[in-house]
Amino acid sequence: MQPTFSFLTTAYRTEDYVAETIESVFAQTRDDWEHVIVDNGMSDDMARVVGRYLNDPRITLVRQENRGYAGGISAAASAARGRYLCVLDSDDHLMPEFCAMVGNVLDARPQVDAVTVDAHLFTDTEETLPTGYMRSIGAGENRRGRGRLTLLDVLGGRVPYYTAAIRREAWYAVDAYDSGLGEVDESVIIWLRLADRFEVQVLPDRLARYRLRSDSDSRDEATVATFERQLIRSFQWGAALAKTADEHAALDETVCRLRYEQALRRARSAFLRNDLPGARSAAREAFAVRRSVRAAVALASVTVAPGPIRMLYPAKQRLTSAVGRVAVRLNAPI
Repeated sequence: MQPTFSFLTTAYRTEDYVAETIESVFAQTRDDWEHVIVDNGMSDDMARVVGRYLNDPRITLVRQENRGYAGGISAAASAARGRYLCVLDSDDHLMPEFCAMVGNVLDARPQVDAVTVDAHLFTDTEETLPTGYMRSIGAGENRRGRGRLTLLDVLGGRVPYYTAAIRREAWYAVDAYDSGLGEVDESVIIWLRLADRFEVQVLPDRLARYRLRSDSDSRDEATVATFERQLIRSFQWGAALAKTADEHAALDETVCRLRYEQALRRARSAFLRNDLPGARSAAREAFAVRRSVRAAVALASVTVAPGPIRMLYPAKQRLTSAVGRVAVRLNAPI
């Protein structure tokens, strides 16, 4: 029988994590699923880990040379048979109720083309953070509760968590992970296209777990800069879909916010490298984009008193980290 859900996982250098990801799929309280894992790099260790689960016909292993993240997801989608395709990263987890709760929506409303959810954030030490995924990206949490995701939402920065159930026909209609747009964030493009053309329902429930890894590429400055450029380009592409004044205004605000945050990050990075001219230039850019108190303080700090600020910065970072750890233990927001 055709499964309802096909979980698509591309795995590269995550041999230490992928077994937990697979186990989280096995833990589902509803069992009409399959899991396609792509060994995206021909790793013998990866094949051995996944191979332990191949006695279950719902598990499929595809092996290929590394074709990048999008190439791995596309290969998994090509091998999948399910009615709904669900991307699941090889170091993240599903909550046991994902299939049941998402399936309830799809069973009750067959006209729905995609269902998206929120997610818990957790660390390599298995600490679950009090802030959910949607709130962590500034998109709010349970802002509207359940309801339809609109193009206005996505243009305004409310980009859903990547693990969602997307109807097969809608997946291919929006060229998921194969947009042909070059250097963009494919997950943003997918949600822009889906919200514009299809019915997408939002569940506010945290039905997945998003891992914050200490060795993540997000800590590499060059990688972060590339990601920022791709993210801004993705939203700028959304101008082709915007039709109303509200949609154009939401898009302009989102791009402005991203450029502001990008400039502040570059100012902080240059400051820590002792590149004061670069830090001042980036801080001035942030203040020009958004005349906020935060940008004004950053500009004054690197212009008037960079020495004392440099001495205080490590202490501030230690204090922020300590407060974060306490908040996790107390399960309270920072």
